[in-house]
Amino acid sequence: MVRSCCVILFLLFSLLFWGCGFEKGDEVVVYTTVDQIFSEPILNDFEKESGVKVKALFDTEETKSTGVLNRLIAEKDNPQCDVFWSGDPVRAIILKNKKLTAPYKSPAAAEIAATFKDKDFHWTGFSARARVLIYNTKEMAEEDVPQSILELTDKKYYGQVAVANPLFGTTSFHFAALFSYLGDEKAERFLNNLKKNKVLIATSNGDVKKRVSQGQVWCGLTDTDDAFSAKKEGAAINYVFLDQNGFGDLIIPNTVSLIKGSPNPKNGKKLIDYLLSKQTEAKLAVSCAQMPLHKGVPTPANIPSLDNIKAMPIDYELTARKLEEIQNWLKTWVEQTDTE
Repeated sequence: MVRSCCVILFLLFSLLFWGCGFEKGDEVVVYTTVDQIFSEPILNDFEKESGVKVKALFDTEETKSTGVLNRLIAEKDNPQCDVFWSGDPVRAIILKNKKLTAPYKSPAAAEIAATFKDKDFHWTGFSARARVLIYNTKEMAEEDVPQSILELTDKKYYGQVAVANPLFGTTSFHFAALFSYLGDEKAERFLNNLKKNKVLIATSNGDVKKRVSQGQVWCGLTDTDDAFSAKKEGAAINYVFLDQNGFGDLIIPNTVSLIKGSPNPKNGKKLIDYLLSKQTEAKLAVSCAQMPLHKGVPTPANIPSLDNIKAMPIDYELTARKLEEIQNWLKTWVEQTDTE
C-alpha cells in the first residue's frame, strides 16, 4: 500500500514537473473582427496544418470591431484570448495603449514594410483593403462619378450617397483618418455638409453594397472586398479609388496582436506567424480580394496592386487616438442624421 502510494505520488510529481513550461492545452484562442466567412477558413487551415485546436470568437456585422474589442478590455485582469486579428490597425493600437498586448516580432513579417508595423511590435499588418466608392452603373454615368470624397456633399448627389454607421467597423476608421488628416474643423464641416445632403446611414458596409446594388442610392463608401463581391454576384456595380489626384485613398491593413498574459502564448505566436505568411495573403486575395503587403504573392488578375494606388498618408497612432476622441461627436452626428 505504501509502495503504491509512493508510485502514485511520483507519477503526479512527474506530471507536474514535465508540465511546467507547456501550454495550458494544445489550443489557441483568437478573437477577430474579420468576417467569419473569410477568417474561419484560414483558421481551419491553420488547425489542420499545425494540429493546434483553434477556438475563435467572431464579431457580428452590426457591431463590427467593437464587440470583441470591448470583451478584450473587460477581460484585462483575466485574459481568455491569445491572438487578436483585427480588420484595421486602430483597435490593435487601442489595445496597446491600454497595455493589453505583448510585443512579438514575427519572422514571417520580415519583408512587410515598416509602415504597416508597430515600432514596438505590438501589432503587425498584413493583407489590406482600400476604401472605395461603389456606384450603380445603371443609375450613374461614368463621367458623373465623384473622384474625391469631398465631392459627395455636392447637391447633385442629394439623397443618393450611403455610408455605414461610423460608430463601427472600417467606416469609423475612415472617418477618424479624415479627422487626423484634414483637421477637426474641416472634417466636421465635411460630415455636416454630408448630413445636410441627406446621406443614408446604412447598418454596415454590406448594407451599403446591398442598397447601391438594388439602386436605392446611386453610390456609397465601402471596402474593396464588398465592391469585388458585388461584381462577382453580377450586380450592376463598379468602383473607384478616391482622391487619386489629391490626398489619396485610405489603405486598411489587417493587423494581428498577441494578448498580454494570454493562456497559450506559444501557440498564439504560431498562429500569428501563419497569418502573416505569404500563403495566408494569397488565400485572402482569392477569397475576399485583399491586397498582399508582401511582394511577389500570386493574386487573381482583378486584384489591384498597392503599388498602383495613391495611399492617404496617415499616422495610425494618431488616428487611433482621434477615433476615441471623436466618438461622442460621431454619435451625435449619426443620431441627428437619423432624425432629420
